[in-house]
Amino acid sequence: MSAEPSSNRSHSYKDRQKEIINKVAREAERLPLLDSGLWFHDDVRNNFYYASYLFAAAVDGSLHLDSDREAARKKAEAVLLETVLLQNREPGTPLYGHWPLSLHPVPREAAPHELPVEIMGSLMAWFCRQYSSLFSAGLRIAFHTAIGHIYRSGFFRKAVVNYGHHEAKYTAAKLIFGRLFGDEELREDGRASLEQTLAYIRTKGMPEYGSLPWFWHWVQAFTCAWELEEDSGVKAVLGEMLDHLWSERATFYFRGAWAGAHSRSWPHDVPGDRNVLHDYVQFGDFRLPGRMPRTEYAGFLFYEAPAQIRELALDRRTPAEVKKLTQKVVSGDPAPQPLLHSYAYITGEYAAGGLWERVEEFDNEQLRWAYSLPVSGEAGANQLYFFHPGKGYQEGDPRHQSAYMEVLYHKGTVISLFPVPEGKDNTVIGVLPKGKWLEQPQALFGLVDNVYFAVYLSNTYELIERQDYLEVQASGMPGGVVVEAMEVKQAVQRGIVSLTEFAAEMSAKAPVFDTVTVLAAQYNTSGGDQLRLEVSEGEGSAALHNGKRISLEDYAV
Repeated sequence: MSAEPSSNRSHSYKDRQKEIINKVAREAERLPLLDSGLWFHDDVRNNFYYASYLFAAAVDGSLHLDSDREAARKKAEAVLLETVLLQNREPGTPLYGHWPLSLHPVPREAAPHELPVEIMGSLMAWFCRQYSSLFSAGLRIAFHTAIGHIYRSGFFRKAVVNYGHHEAKYTAAKLIFGRLFGDEELREDGRASLEQTLAYIRTKGMPEYGSLPWFWHWVQAFTCAWELEEDSGVKAVLGEMLDHLWSERATFYFRGAWAGAHSRSWPHDVPGDRNVLHDYVQFGDFRLPGRMPRTEYAGFLFYEAPAQIRELALDRRTPAEVKKLTQKVVSGDPAPQPLLHSYAYITGEYAAGGLWERVEEFDNEQLRWAYSLPVSGEAGANQLYFFHPGKGYQEGDPRHQSAYMEVLYHKGTVISLFPVPEGKDNTVIGVLPKGKWLEQPQALFGLVDNVYFAVYLSNTYELIERQDYLEVQASGMPGGVVVEAMEVKQAVQRGIVSLTEFAAEMSAKAPVFDTVTVLAAQYNTSGGDQLRLEVSEGEGSAALHNGKRISLEDYAV
């Protein structure tokens, strides 16, 4: 398997879960409570997660706390109670049985929101089952009362249409609350929804490709249902669902990173993989990062992926190409649903890949392509990519891409062309992980971890140092960017033993850009492949490998 110098693979998943519980609990101990009696006003769920971990640590003698164990338990109970009581408990009112999301400025005056209960409701049922015998009488009553309101709210009584994370959570909740309240009709609906969803993603792919953190809501919701399920037949189908989800994850897994395209990304996903706790528990081949932006229930819920899936994720000694086909779901559109082709090339030291097509995604949060380096446990970006800013872009937040990009993927090389129309902002943005970088007028050569990068631009650029990464700004588009990655061990085999030598060799084989007659880039890779990408007005793009158009016919779900 790949080298794991700072991993916890020698520890069990239970050890890694305890590490998460202990870390979050000790942070919760230190955090002062606000006047509301809560830690956070940004998202009600964060109070629930932190209080859950603090309570679990307080009642587990094997975990170390900084303060008195009984005091910690009482603090956790107080936050849990205050959080539970923010539920709308008035039948017949809008969003009955729901919680507010943002609690600012006065939590008890915050309006209920449709999102928190989707995942928190099921997790509350699990936490109550696991720990209610240790609750104070008041907290036990509050939990049971809240769970009753959740059931009667019926928020989960919806059909499966889009095969996304919301419906996955509804499906899990149908099974959980149907069992809790003896509602066989609801349980049958839940089983039918589960089987329908599993059949779809097996044959059509997941419309929310690489979608973090929402993929983890799928995993948590169905793991929660699996742990609570008592019917062996239903539990078996839940196991099949979780096997499929972990297979999907393992396919694009690279030492804590998620390789390739993402349909949605938040700032803790791009340009650095920080939402990694579930990966850490399952695979454990990287150091637990100091920052944990989404704790959720990674320290509690666990379903062990089959051995062959874990082996796929962990053994990257042989470089592998991944070619996946997904049928996108565009709600309400009677036209044929678009087919999307995801490519990834995963080696022992880096991964590269993305989506061939561009499709409009929710909040325009798509990451079209990227190079990924292993999660290190340290601050900073582990991704390299370029894009043209689009709707929602703000300086310093390198997300929200426009439609003006055509791509070519081939192993460790990515070519991007930017056919930016006249009158649009003609600057493209690049993200480089911090390392050693040599600058040339239209190129950058870098050494980051155990990977060399050659970055070629059709135009001159400006380099700006951000807190976690280097930002490239290249104006004057239309134009393009070519990137090739090379593992250090590969470079040594070629007689290259320094960044200076790498830059000298690679600068001599710079690509040829054409921005006059046709927008094109032609490049000969270090492996001897000739690549060409061109964009013709009215005719779209053409990607060629050794003179032949690249075919996507071998992509499969």
